[in-house]
Amino acid sequence: MTYWETKTISTARGNFEVFVKGEGNPICVTHHYSEFNHTGDYFADSLTENNTVYLVNLKQAGNSSKANEAYELSMFDAVYDLEAIREALGYAKWTFAGHSTGGMIGVIYGIHFSTSLTSLIIVGAAARKYANSSSECIYHPDHPNFDRMQQLIETLKRSDLTPSERERFSKERTKLSLFHPDKYDEYFSLGIHKKMSAPRMNFFIREEMIFDVTRELEKISTNTLILSGRYDVQCPLSFSVEMNELIPKSQLFVFNESNHYPFLEEKSLFRQVILTYLKEKVSY
Repeated sequence: MTYWETKTISTARGNFEVFVKGEGNPICVTHHYSEFNHTGDYFADSLTENNTVYLVNLKQAGNSSKANEAYELSMFDAVYDLEAIREALGYAKWTFAGHSTGGMIGVIYGIHFSTSLTSLIIVGAAARKYANSSSECIYHPDHPNFDRMQQLIETLKRSDLTPSERERFSKERTKLSLFHPDKYDEYFSLGIHKKMSAPRMNFFIREEMIFDVTRELEKISTNTLILSGRYDVQCPLSFSVEMNELIPKSQLFVFNESNHYPFLEEKSLFRQVILTYLKEKVSY
């Protein structure tokens, strides 16, 4: 496995730890509460074949700057931080790609800064609160795995876990979102590991409860690719269908044998869909 190059990007909004891999057109990737490191990220890694991917630790994650005020942990502020990073790197435009809560940040990015984006890739995400909007969502109280998922999230916030305990609980949490849970070891075999930023996760839990930008999706003017696993229990397919209906220049692709991780569950097809899309839709 090739490790990612670690960089510190200094901006007027703070310093950000960024991991870089690949060659070609720039793609920015982040997630609301993940703490990345030099081992990278499975989703981001799926984009590195023909692109230079910048994997960003947001404030209060990894070695990026701490937040002085609570609002700096919001998805809206994250977009402004990404814009500052883009400008510091000298790019007039780049593609943003986000999975799960990264995709939610991507939606806000597209609404407010489509002119900075050559394209937008949203995977397994939503444009409004999903936790208590659909019983198909594992974060809905009526979902059969709701209680266990909540227990695992709270456990993973703890700082006193041993590495082996963290790995065990993280594995169990992830298996709840796989179409074939028994293939976990096959999917996650590269030694990529990351942590969770508890301050960011705690802020997101509150923010998600009032999150709804569906009425602003028409403002996204960049080409947008929306990808979803048909059996996604975190952000059910219906939320991707909704975004596709409301974003003007969007297209939706559904992975029929995937849950929340189509870039692993249908790896070859996922990469081909991305490759074809970027080749046809994106011009720099």
